[in-house]
Amino acid sequence: MNTLYITGAGVSAESGIPTFRGEDGFWTIGSKNYTPQEMATRCMYQNNPSEFLSWYYHRFATYRNHGPNKVHYWLADKNLITQNIDGLDGKAGNENYIAIHGRLDQMTLFHTQGDGVERLQTSWDEVDENDLENSLLNLFRIKGEPRINSSYKPFVLLFDEYYTELYRITEAQQRMLDADRIIFIGTSFSVNITQIALEIAMSQNTPIEIVDPSPVKITYDNVSYHSMKASEYIQLT
Repeated sequence: MNTLYITGAGVSAESGIPTFRGEDGFWTIGSKNYTPQEMATRCMYQNNPSEFLSWYYHRFATYRNHGPNKVHYWLADKNLITQNIDGLDGKAGNENYIAIHGRLDQMTLFHTQGDGVERLQTSWDEVDENDLENSLLNLFRIKGEPRINSSYKPFVLLFDEYYTELYRITEAQQRMLDADRIIFIGTSFSVNITQIALEIAMSQNTPIEIVDPSPVKITYDNVSYHSMKASEYIQLT
């Protein structure tokens, strides 16, 4: 059976990385002046890069040295699309997973969406936390405001951006179409990629399973629910 796994922040929670919408999550903790939904945008990166990069650093990059947990290792040989940008699936050994929302350890040239660009490693360890804003602006080659094809941007899909081939969207959709079963693990179904997967599953009557301590209920007959943590689920399979 060709099973496709689609994972969300719940999978990395047991690695000590907060989920997005929990009490200590990335979206419930904003900056001094903006909500997380306002911070995680291309508009904020362009208009207030120092605050955007500082927020991104505190909310994501400070977890860059956390390691994979047993769920990541269990998924290492699986057909996998993850919404997480933490890179833990790669650290666990999965060589062909799709990081549909980008990678914390990578950056690209700031470019017009849809253009082909190279992905580069982000040298987070060079950041000086005693001079955080200036250090981040230097790392991403920003003087004043980000400049197309000159400055760098974190390799992350923001709220006001759309899926492009940089994020392997066509391949991701093909994996959904080819799947005999789709298993969602640790996701709140609040982002577009899960909706795309659901629509494809429904159009083909593909069975789906949802693994989460508080699973989102889906209006679809061919669905099974597993009200448990990902680490509990993998012990049953």
